[in-house]
Amino acid sequence: MHWPLTDRLFSLDRPAVMGIVNVTPDSFSDGGHFATTEAAVSHALRLVDDGADLLDIGGESTRPNAAFVPEAEEIRRVLPVVKALVNRVAVPLSIDTSKAEVARRCLAAGAHIVNDVTALTGDPRMMEVCAASKAGIVLMHMRGTPATMHIDPRYDDVVGEIGRYLEERLHALTSQGIAADRVVLDPGIGFGKTLEHNLEILARIPELRRMGRPICLGVSRKGFIGTITGRPRNDRAFGSVAAVGPAVWQGAAHILRVHDVAATRDAVLMWSALAPHSPSPREGDP
Repeated sequence: MHWPLTDRLFSLDRPAVMGIVNVTPDSFSDGGHFATTEAAVSHALRLVDDGADLLDIGGESTRPNAAFVPEAEEIRRVLPVVKALVNRVAVPLSIDTSKAEVARRCLAAGAHIVNDVTALTGDPRMMEVCAASKAGIVLMHMRGTPATMHIDPRYDDVVGEIGRYLEERLHALTSQGIAADRVVLDPGIGFGKTLEHNLEILARIPELRRMGRPICLGVSRKGFIGTITGRPRNDRAFGSVAAVGPAVWQGAAHILRVHDVAATRDAVLMWSALAPHSPSPREGDP
């Protein structure tokens, strides 16, 4: 499987590790650690050295109750990082934003992917920006907004409802001339979901493959892992890797968005080496 980006075909023959670069003062796990351009670029280079296959650069926290970041401030945070990295790393750069002008400026500077937690619904101009580019697109499911998503989230069938929403969004993009093969789908673990919802989604990830698009999972260091393991945010690497293992093993996870790149990379390489020798059927097998 390949994902067409602006200037390349990106292989998804094994799960790709997407390293998180938060250029923010308030992200839930590492807010403030890499809030300057210099710190963010240094961190990104370390993630590539650790084995990141992609980098996801964001300038606005989407943690619960996060403050809104004005467009100009978000551009000030992320654009210099994209410009500094585009000629220094070979891996594709993703811009994690729901603002069209942020996406447009970063794509013009050399970014390859738009990762939008609102699935291109947060800014009426975002569809036009993406349609005018050849960028890859990640569409994520979120119930409500970061300010409201944890106010009593309820579903009759959490996986079925996520699947229908993402299918509707995929159709909306293709109806505007955006090729389906440019799109990756993200069920939005932790975004308007309870502990039980998150566990059910992870157990039933193969059901989302019916749309024929790759799946991105972002579970890294999230609260439900802390609830289960009792570990603080910066000590959840093992739990984060374990959480995505079943989906990877079933061939149903293609991009893993993570803070702990080295640990995830090693796990992916081991899973990929073991998979051909497994007697268990993988997703899609008879």
